[in-house]
Amino acid sequence: MNPFAALRAHLLGLLGVLVLGLLGMPACAHAGGLEALHAFVSQFQTAQGDFTQRASNGHKVIESSGQFIFARPGRFRWSYHKPYEQVIVADGEKLTIFDRDLNQVTVRKLNDALGSTPAAILFGDNALEKSFLLKDAGSRDGLDWLEATPKTHDTTFERIDIGFRSGELAAMELHDALGQTTQLVFSNVERNIAVTADTFRFVPPPGADVLQN
Repeated sequence: MNPFAALRAHLLGLLGVLVLGLLGMPACAHAGGLEALHAFVSQFQTAQGDFTQRASNGHKVIESSGQFIFARPGRFRWSYHKPYEQVIVADGEKLTIFDRDLNQVTVRKLNDALGSTPAAILFGDNALEKSFLLKDAGSRDGLDWLEATPKTHDTTFERIDIGFRSGELAAMELHDALGQTTQLVFSNVERNIAVTADTFRFVPPPGADVLQN
């Protein structure tokens, strides 16, 4: 399978990805993972930054990088620049995926696409317990961890682990049913910035195939 086809499955619940490393939240020393997650969702209304992503199935590692920007709830642009270009955009109502190599655009209803996915945690609203079972998962590697388990079975993820350092979101590990693990790290993050609606509009390039799902 094309590694970025697998990546699409991650982000849409079909993120990767999505791990946030170094997403600065207001510092809260020694906060547990659950407390830190609720603070992140309630206090981060917009943000932008860079990310690196590492996906592994135990035998092969795929690394990628890019930029993201979001405005809660449900609006985000997730752009992969290396090693291939791909853009994932949500405008609050629909989700659009553009694969530059295929020159193909796929459009879905946003609610259908998010479901119990990492994107729902990072870019959704405050009602996390509706879709996930959340519990503190102790400390390891210098981070306070939270474990989020989807309540439904219509997602590729079995578990999402989220790590915080001194109240700041530092890591996310996505574990799927096929034994693959995806990790993301974020840097150069700016929070609660001014964002216009045009940021989350996507116009297909000339000649692109547009698929409505």
